[in-house]
Amino acid sequence: MRLGVDVGGTFTDLLLHDERTQRTYQAKTPSTPEDQSIGVAAGVKLICEKAGILPQDISLVLHGTTVATNAVLEGKGARVGLLVTEGFEYTLHLAKSWTPGPLFGWIVMDKPDPLASLGDTRGIPERMNARGEVVRDLDIEKATALIDDLCSSGIEALTISLMHSYANPKHEQALRDIINKRYPDIPVSLSSDILPEFREYDRTITTVMNDYVRPIMKRYLLRIEDRLKKEGVTARLHIVRSDGGLMSAEAASDRPVHTVLSGPAGGVTSTVMVARRTGLSKLLAFDMGGTSTDVSVIIDGEPTISRSTEVGYFPAKVPTLDVRSVGAGGGSIAEVSDLTKSLRVGPRSAGARPGPVSYGRGGTEPAVSDANVVLGYLPAVLLGGDMSLDVEGARKAVAKIGDALGLSVEDAAKGILDIANEVMLGALRVITVQRGLDPREFGIVAFGGAGPLHANALAELLGCYPVVVPANPGVLSALGFLEAEFKNEFVQTFIRTTRDMDAKQVWTRFAGLRDKAIEWLDAQEVEEADRGITYSLDLRYEQQGFEVTVDVSPALIAEGGSLDKVLNDFHAIHERLYGVRFHVPVELVALRVVATGATPPVDEAIPERATTDPEKALMETQKAYFDGAWVDAPHYDRNKLGVGAKVNGPAIIRQYDTTTVLLPNHFAVVDSHGNLLIRPVAKGN
Repeated sequence: MRLGVDVGGTFTDLLLHDERTQRTYQAKTPSTPEDQSIGVAAGVKLICEKAGILPQDISLVLHGTTVATNAVLEGKGARVGLLVTEGFEYTLHLAKSWTPGPLFGWIVMDKPDPLASLGDTRGIPERMNARGEVVRDLDIEKATALIDDLCSSGIEALTISLMHSYANPKHEQALRDIINKRYPDIPVSLSSDILPEFREYDRTITTVMNDYVRPIMKRYLLRIEDRLKKEGVTARLHIVRSDGGLMSAEAASDRPVHTVLSGPAGGVTSTVMVARRTGLSKLLAFDMGGTSTDVSVIIDGEPTISRSTEVGYFPAKVPTLDVRSVGAGGGSIAEVSDLTKSLRVGPRSAGARPGPVSYGRGGTEPAVSDANVVLGYLPAVLLGGDMSLDVEGARKAVAKIGDALGLSVEDAAKGILDIANEVMLGALRVITVQRGLDPREFGIVAFGGAGPLHANALAELLGCYPVVVPANPGVLSALGFLEAEFKNEFVQTFIRTTRDMDAKQVWTRFAGLRDKAIEWLDAQEVEEADRGITYSLDLRYEQQGFEVTVDVSPALIAEGGSLDKVLNDFHAIHERLYGVRFHVPVELVALRVVATGATPPVDEAIPERATTDPEKALMETQKAYFDGAWVDAPHYDRNKLGVGAKVNGPAIIRQYDTTTVLLPNHFAVVDSHGNLLIRPVAKGN
């Protein structure tokens, strides 16, 4: 029994999978922003009741969290002290001398204060060069005095980031030992541990961010583990990483910077599984929740991995799934500008409390969900009868928008949805058109509580079909957590030209990284048969500023072969990514080893009472607003639609965790994996 838990801005989603019976159970409870663990505990209690099990029957809990992200975005992290090499105290302030564009963007830039203030920064007398050679010995006496001064000032965590420590961490480790001996209660992070790579600003800001959220993450994990124990859950807790892998709660407590994109990772992982099972190699992941929408690209059944991301204004150089987010969700608030009288939707959100007006929890401002209610796309009862919507309240709220614009309540609601769709369309265009990809070559996987409500409309705008609505779209991110694998990355900077290089210099260096990978797999208790280790090199043309990662086969390393194949692969990848290859020397930048631990797949049994006759799945017929008019739209029970069942639009397909809107001139077919595949009638079967 594996439990996936996804805490969103509006709802906390839970999905329980019973490997013995191949059944899954779902639950959604309102999120509790004041303390996310309260909503998680309530969800665990609810899902155990639904499955008819005891909490101690759960064998593994996999959790995606936004705690680290929210702490940075809201500026509510810990007070961090910073030790740097003397003379480099302004590293965080200088950053990369980058300002947002285009053109005059810098004029209005509100540059945030660094995560570690200058007043909490101390310059340590020492210096290493880029080859790890000591240029200036560490002055222990002065360093101790500076540490005493800083640690007695009230800091909550301490970062050590010295020049070129990636090449030789000796001085960082010596400072850590001093701090641990004199101030054992202050958590310490070394840049040579968190990010042993060159580029001092990236290394410093990533390590500082780790400490900025570390005390908060530690308190949260202790709190949630305590609540789970009180509910009777004895299973081990694992946290989802930003790159879609898993890490133990202990590891997440020490390195929370690796969880800054934990939440969206589950949905991308599930989309990868959908691609592999259906044979649809090109898919767009479209995750629309209550607060935001996350989109990503899957090509050849593989996600796009980025070596860095941004949390607000701050970069974080950690492996992440390449996800773009926009502030458009079911709870996004619609408002009319007093100045221009134009309609705007989001990024302000009603959140979980008070939520949209239709939720009946005190909300007064119309949201996207209210517009869906007004147009008849959302039924009056959700979550299998657990939640009733205030239809009349939603109409009155949306009518205020209509009155301000001189529109009927229906046209105002349609306008709200159109603008929300355009915002989400912009994010989809960024990850496709702006990267030279034709969205018409992709399908779109719709998930999140509101994804299936809007996916058909977005597919019509972009021309990307089929729309794939998985069996559990509303809790697909939680499902992705169940399908995620244990994962960690180990890197060593090694900057050398490949001209006349002896390949053995490279291959022998992989041994140390491999040992670290095995040690980590042992700590995560990954079985030998489930382990995987992959090798890669970061390469670039000489004088380039950024690198390309090239996979290296274990056989080539074992044989001690030449670098020729790796260099040929680099040229080919560079040409595929950027459309050009150069006839100049190639430079090696870093070695990487990725350790993985496989987890069992989630194979769900098709409901036994499912039928291929949609009439037998008909729940009721209700009025819905399509193409400027009210029409009779049939509502179907998704759980009763079996493999091969075909539904013609317009129609509403309902299930516990979400509602799917099928537009006119479209049809939906249930495939052999239980997915709904939506296509326009013009494209046929």
